[in-house]
Amino acid sequence: MKNIKLKIAAFAGAALMSFGVNAQIDRSQMPKAGPEPTINLEKPNEFQLKNGITVLVVENNKLPRVSYQLSIDNKPYKEGNKAGVASILSSMLGNGTTSISKDDFNDEVDFLGANISFGSSGGFASGLVKYSDRIVELMADATINPLLTEEEFNKEKDRLIEGLKSDEKSVDAAAGRVVGALAYGKDHVYGEFTTEETVNNVTFQDVLDLYNLRFAPNNAYIVVVGDIDVKTAKKQLKKYFGKWEKVENLPVIPEPELTANVSSTEIDFVNMPNATQSNISVTNNVDLKQSDDDYFAALMANNILGGGGEGYLFKNLREDKGYTYGAYSSLGASRYGVSRFNASAKVRNAVTDSAVVEFLKEIKRIRTEPVDPVTLKNAKAKYVGNFVMALERPQTIANYALNIKRNNLPEDFYAKYLENINNVSVEDVQRAANKYFKADNTRVVVVGKGEEVLENLEKVGLPIKYYDKYAEATEKPVFSKPLPEGLTASDVVKKYVNAIGGEKALRGVNSVLTMADVTIQGAPFKPKAVIKQMEPNKYSMEMSIEGMGTIVKQKFDGSSGYAEQQGQRIPMSDEDLNARKSSKGLFPELYMEATDITLESLTDVDGVSAYKITVDKDGKVSARYYAADTGYLIKVEETVTQGPQTMTNVTEMSNYKEINGVKFPQQMKVNAGPQVIIMDVAEIKVNEGVTAKDFN
Repeated sequence: MKNIKLKIAAFAGAALMSFGVNAQIDRSQMPKAGPEPTINLEKPNEFQLKNGITVLVVENNKLPRVSYQLSIDNKPYKEGNKAGVASILSSMLGNGTTSISKDDFNDEVDFLGANISFGSSGGFASGLVKYSDRIVELMADATINPLLTEEEFNKEKDRLIEGLKSDEKSVDAAAGRVVGALAYGKDHVYGEFTTEETVNNVTFQDVLDLYNLRFAPNNAYIVVVGDIDVKTAKKQLKKYFGKWEKVENLPVIPEPELTANVSSTEIDFVNMPNATQSNISVTNNVDLKQSDDDYFAALMANNILGGGGEGYLFKNLREDKGYTYGAYSSLGASRYGVSRFNASAKVRNAVTDSAVVEFLKEIKRIRTEPVDPVTLKNAKAKYVGNFVMALERPQTIANYALNIKRNNLPEDFYAKYLENINNVSVEDVQRAANKYFKADNTRVVVVGKGEEVLENLEKVGLPIKYYDKYAEATEKPVFSKPLPEGLTASDVVKKYVNAIGGEKALRGVNSVLTMADVTIQGAPFKPKAVIKQMEPNKYSMEMSIEGMGTIVKQKFDGSSGYAEQQGQRIPMSDEDLNARKSSKGLFPELYMEATDITLESLTDVDGVSAYKITVDKDGKVSARYYAADTGYLIKVEETVTQGPQTMTNVTEMSNYKEINGVKFPQQMKVNAGPQVIIMDVAEIKVNEGVTAKDFN
């Protein structure tokens, strides 16, 4: 097999060399660009049902599949003190009908190999065209006769509350709430947010009322895409969706209004002590519609500033400074003329102030310096390429047609799209940047660890206002409380040792076996982890997924170690080896010397007063936080370097439980850069289930 591969590779190389010689390509000259692509958008077939539903059909015979997208064109409305009702309705729809139970409905959808899903303002269904009649029937039945039961309501309400609780310490969730609330106002339809309190106000009747008043065919569209002709689609939709009755006297909802920007640029700071990095958003409100004359110039201005890896922001904050994994910007357009410009990044605590300065510098740059013509040309080329590639999807054609209708755009809006992009000039970009990027009237919203970032943020020279994670104005946070007189770091460590069982009990632990359920934020699976530790410093961790076996493995036997992922074994680096070798015992506090630890402060950790102790051992500095009341270790911060990036890993420990006379945390949440991993302990065994062979 190896020889065959070598021969194929050699043949391919020879062929390429032969082509290069015979074609006599002049590689010193850039190839000439081909002709501009011509956009020929075939207009979807359109018809309307008697109940008001507008149907758009795009026939595409490449695959024997078809999809149906239902969009109910309602104006955005405020949920007020019952924010969350639309979310609950969304989760309840598509789970059965008044004539088909939830289980039977889902079983049949699976049997058909179909997909049917709903939200509070529409739904989607797709599958093989030979089953399309039944798919439409099921979708229509779930739309017109949804199975909305109080039992299901209570389940979804509890699930939503649990989700909100799990986001309680999320910096990203807090940033999402606060940025919108400050930009538009908490009482604005685009500024309100869901809380546990508002969800608790929602009743089953509220969900029924929302469905009855907002889920109606009056202003609905259905987009059909796939291997189906107009005649068949019309017959299906008339038969099944034609039964959907109009709602008389729909509530009159006013259009959202644009909120004024701040009179001068300010920093709005939200203190989150658990933040391992700062979430920065530079934002201002804009009045921009797709029908505006400068829409395409605004698109290109944003694309050049922060549309991707070639943008000013990315090149500065990521490539040049190494502050972040990525910095981007976005510019919204709305048919109501109510949207936002937003530039954002997540950066290391130590460079938060510097990142803010660089954000503002790049925004000022695109406003005051004409963009390089080559940069503009390249930005156009990339944008045009993405646009043309998107046209290969039939769904895109249908969505464009729907967009024209919903936003009152000219019929040739997309046919002339590339022409309008290519007509944007250097002057147009600068003019649009000055109009939509409000350098002197912008909010710089920073959500981060105030104890580490505020002192330097104050030196930026902008006024700072303080808010909590629910956008309520607060006073400047106080980060350090008076320490009890005479208290030392050794006293705090000793209290911890006594709190979890005492020195004698801890020294009697020779091995620990931990089995845990793992949640990796954003991952569709939940692995299980088995962690084994043995005196003095042996360590083993294996993570597995049901049906896939072991996916990650780490081993250290006291002198050597390795990591293994997807069958690839990588020896442990010298730095990691030295760190493992220098560690002592299963409980580091038993071996801490007074000269290595310093009591820094009495601070707040998520509402708990805690003593912060820095540990400086073998040139490595970490911070450990011990609850002042219980003595438990509740947080550890360690700075690590990965290539050019330096980041702080944070581990939070909670829910201590006694096992064989020693207390162990039952949950550990690890924030490693952009990744969040939660380990919920299922079982811990002390001095059993672990042998020396486990570390080989």
